[in-house]
Amino acid sequence: MTVQIRPATSADVPTIASLIGALARFEKLESEVTMTEAALLATLYGPRPYAETVLAEEDGKAVGFALFFHNYSTFLARPGLYLEDLYVLESHRGKGIGKALLAHLAKMAVERGCGRMEWAVLDWNVEAIGFYERLGARPNSDWTVYRLTGESLTRLAGK
Repeated sequence: MTVQIRPATSADVPTIASLIGALARFEKLESEVTMTEAALLATLYGPRPYAETVLAEEDGKAVGFALFFHNYSTFLARPGLYLEDLYVLESHRGKGIGKALLAHLAKMAVERGCGRMEWAVLDWNVEAIGFYERLGARPNSDWTVYRLTGESLTRLAGK
């Protein structure tokens, strides 16, 4: 079976939503998901798309996805590619699909003049950490990620 990787389109929103749900279940974070298909459609394919998605398909069926967007490095004065989500259905792991998705994104990053590609991984996901390190990725342990959400974000915004 050959894996095809292609850009997702607005017609793929139900598939993307389903894969995000599967990722949330895998990460034990279902309670944090407020995403809807309408919100995905608006933010991925509306007047100002905030991210892009590629699908990995086997025999025409989506078996994985990667959702990413550009960030920017002031030190490099170049864009970067930030991988928000990478997920392959559990039944299709071990076939090189995750590596194919990452290689596809790396190629896009190089073609777009990006100086780096970054992502975060949950500390407990040792299989993913090993996978990334075998590809040559290294943790950036010099930095701690901070996040503002919900009430804290609203309060800081003065709303």
